[in-house]
Amino acid sequence: MVVTVAPAYQVLAERIRDDIMSGVLRPGERLPTEPQLCEQSGLSRSTVREALRLLSSQHLIVTMRGVNGGSFVAEPDASALGATLSDGVGLLLASGAVTGDDFLEVRRMLEVPAAGLAAARREAHHLAELERAMFDPEHDDLARRIEAHAAFHLTIAAASGNSLLSLVVRPLYSLANRDAVERAARPPFWHAVDRDHRALLGAIRAQDVARAMELARQHIDNIRPAEHMTVVAGV
Repeated sequence: MVVTVAPAYQVLAERIRDDIMSGVLRPGERLPTEPQLCEQSGLSRSTVREALRLLSSQHLIVTMRGVNGGSFVAEPDASALGATLSDGVGLLLASGAVTGDDFLEVRRMLEVPAAGLAAARREAHHLAELERAMFDPEHDDLARRIEAHAAFHLTIAAASGNSLLSLVVRPLYSLANRDAVERAARPPFWHAVDRDHRALLGAIRAQDVARAMELARQHIDNIRPAEHMTVVAGV
């Protein structure tokens, strides 16, 4: 049996990461200096720097230069976290580890309850944003339709009032298989999407929780045949 030993910089980065994730190190808190980390870990300065670079690439720390510089625990950044999630999901899709059915199953698990929460909690500005996310299936170009569809569903997530849900849903609308979208670009498909959106907006406006959830479920089921097991992100 072959035992793989992680490089020293990864071991150090993982130790610091554990301290950040457990709350031992808080957002904004300064990490020990490079010489201090060298002394504590018994590692060379180049190894310590490699560990810090790894943590920085994971958006866990920020490093600043100058008299008051150093490495600090990063403040939570929803956009950076969302980008990291999107990259991870994209890699899984590209490798074939995640299928179109997996993708739609997750959408169903997240978006159906999100629609119910949106109906219960939506505010006037959410309704206005949903209105702006309507598109013309006859005359708007494909890019506009994809953009509007993503905006519609992200607004529903925002209207749920759950910021974590909004973060988790975002990667589902930041990935795009352009060829698959082109194949699904036939007018009848987009007319159906437009019809579903308008019905769902009506249920959310009326604060009909059960109806909103059922329409969200139907919408995901309606688009499945058009995808032919190929993920069309944002559709």
